Amino acid sequence: MNTAEQHIRGIIERDTFTRVEILYLLALHTKDELDYLKASARAVKKQYVGNVTWLRGLIEFSNKCSKNCLYCGIRAGNQGIDRFTLSEDEIMEAAAFAYENRYGSLVLQSGEQQNKEFIDFVCRITSAIKTKYDLGITLSCGEQTEETYRRFYESGAHRYLLRIETSSPELYRKIHPDDKIHDFETRINCLHSLKKAGFQLGTGVMVGLPFQTQEDLAGDIKFFKDLDIDMAGIGPYIEHADTPLYQFRNELMPPEERLLLTLKMIAVLRLAMKDINIASATALQAIGKMGREKALQMGANVIMPNLTPEKNRKLYQLYKDKPCLDENAEQCKDCLEKRIAIAGDRVGYGEWGDSNHFNNKRK
Repeated sequence: MNTAEQHIRGIIERDTFTRVEILYLLALHTKDELDYLKASARAVKKQYVGNVTWLRGLIEFSNKCSKNCLYCGIRAGNQGIDRFTLSEDEIMEAAAFAYENRYGSLVLQSGEQQNKEFIDFVCRITSAIKTKYDLGITLSCGEQTEETYRRFYESGAHRYLLRIETSSPELYRKIHPDDKIHDFETRINCLHSLKKAGFQLGTGVMVGLPFQTQEDLAGDIKFFKDLDIDMAGIGPYIEHADTPLYQFRNELMPPEERLLLTLKMIAVLRLAMKDINIASATALQAIGKMGREKALQMGANVIMPNLTPEKNRKLYQLYKDKPCLDENAEQCKDCLEKRIAIAGDRVGYGEWGDSNHFNNKRK
């Protein structure tokens, strides 16, 4: 065992994951170092969550959004896209496909809206799915009041994903408009409200943002641990031409470096929070042909096949070059099965795949 491997092993055994230790792991770059990091994360994944990948059928049910985040393709200020909301029948048809194909769980994702009509719609469709199908349900509908989160939970959803995007208040302000509806503390308070409501809490960050440093990313790992999250979504930042941050595209690290750094973040998070669920984001495939497989090998254990109707997928592009826009649900399923097998995992068919971390906290 060389000096670097001894150092990595020492960090893992101490299980402290200080900011300095996280920065050291994120700076690993030689093939031997990366291979050892990958093997370590893979071993932890096998021990604490198993070599299984959980499927979450993704339904992007509305691209209407009240927010104007500077990086996002469906931001309210983008006048270049048609807005849509799927009908209840379309959502139920996608849910039926997930159930019949033994996906185990769904993710209902949308832009952010806080009006009564939207909230009632989410509650109604969540309840309808839960009544008809034995499926786990994750919601990702942005910032809401604590009362709304309780309503969502009581309707049958039990997991919620609200990405912090970055745990640095300074960087957060640089990637959002300077106004009261894009507030870092509000986002933090929402995460705590979700825990109070009873949800398995999911959050996440983008890797490779303009102005972002490795110190920021180390802070993100610490933030996840301190908040004691149950699931995470970490993906590379990919620029979109119809966003203000696009002007900084020439200052970004190359896509292959963003991919590698994202994979290292996933591995370090698996080592630091051994039994949480970690998604292999679709954006990984956008900048690396085998990006999602590599993420599974570095510790991720969740993949989200897209069940959004084909006619709507191109209207829900948070970033450019989003994969799988021309695949139907059946083609997407077949593709991901092959990707999971290549990564050396089995598919967790027919199971909700709840976070072991969440379940262990309740024992």
